[in-house]
Amino acid sequence: MVKIKICGLKRLEDIEIVNKYKPDYIGFVFADSKRKVSHDLAFEMKNNLASNIVSVGVFVDADIDEIVELFDMGVIEIAQLHGLESEDYIRNLKENTNYELKIINAIEMSDETDLVEYENSLSDYLLLDSGKGSGKTFDWSLIRKDLTKDFFLAGGINISNVNSAIEEFNPFAVDLSSSLETDGFKDENKIKEIMEVIR
Repeated sequence: MVKIKICGLKRLEDIEIVNKYKPDYIGFVFADSKRKVSHDLAFEMKNNLASNIVSVGVFVDADIDEIVELFDMGVIEIAQLHGLESEDYIRNLKENTNYELKIINAIEMSDETDLVEYENSLSDYLLLDSGKGSGKTFDWSLIRKDLTKDFFLAGGINISNVNSAIEEFNPFAVDLSSSLETDGFKDENKIKEIMEVIR
């Protein structure tokens, strides 16, 4: 069954909601964004998060030491990279966490994107997106049907298109954020509704 990630949690109330509806992953944004959280708040949220929900930290060209620190603190189990991070950068992250930190390599999809070049990446997963939290879908025909690396599908996924996306592309996971918000905050009713639709 497809996994579900809810990204951009920024309040303790958000943790209460996800603990109730049990997505597989949640995301804390540490890059500049309207959803950015401090390390201290993320630490507090993680301490209240159900143990069977995996925490992901979202970064854009962050200092490796910052990511390692958040991993060592137990705040994140996966790093999601949205910048120009190289394979050397990913290797360094892996080595500095004894290969325990998992990596999601976010790819901004366009006509020029060649997913083949990412097949042998040291990253554990790819994340296919239209841009950094744009909330817009990209041209899904750009997804290779023979892609062997597990991928998260992101960008403009909502209650009206999520099942067709899952049926057509069989992603490892779907990544949801802005479609689950009202006035910039996570909305329990929208989360409940989409979880029921997917599950």
